[in-house]
Amino acid sequence: MPAASGNLRERVLAFVARIPRGQVRTYRQVAAAVGRPLAWRAVGNILNGNYDSSIPCHRVVRSDGRVGGYNRGAGRKRRRLAGEGVIFAA
Repeated sequence: MPAASGNLRERVLAFVARIPRGQVRTYRQVAAAVGRPLAWRAVGNILNGNYDSSIPCHRVVRSDGRVGGYNRGAGRKRRRLAGEGVIFAA
């Protein structure tokens, strides 16, 4: 199923590219939005492997309210979100 995997990657990146500045979505929300509601881990893996700076991967967070991972470091993700006005409790 490599074609489906590539298609999922394209849909995830296209959806994430449209998340507005100052807003976030969860990995679960992204998975549901691209038609694969149980694929939140796949969404995380896709975003972790993305280095295209035009795709705002930092705007995708964990469902439990934590910032989650980022291939450029969680601290940088938190700073980028804070720069957009998104604040996390801890």
